[in-house]
Amino acid sequence: MVDVEAFRTLALSHTDATEEPHFAKVSFRIQKKIFATLDLERKTAVLKLTEELQANYAAQHESIIYPVKGAWGKQGWTTVELNHVSEPLLTQVLADAYTTVCNKK
Repeated sequence: MVDVEAFRTLALSHTDATEEPHFAKVSFRIQKKIFATLDLERKTAVLKLTEELQANYAAQHESIIYPVKGAWGKQGWTTVELNHVSEPLLTQVLADAYTTVCNKK
């Protein structure tokens, strides 16, 4: 289990990462591009992954990490259940999300 403050700390530990509001959520960005959002009420995060990374994580951790429903999920946006994910796993998935967005530039 990872709490909201631990998620925030992990997300902001990446070089030049910033935190900004995003509708009713909090977003974490690198050079204005979102790599993660945080839903404080639901205690879930949505991270941007490549389709391949998303498929790999979802296959190994299907009840904790899974594609967002609809078209966003088909673009790599992936839900992570903070109440069930371990900190080491979340650290890796966040690093992959950050790298995915950095590499799109």
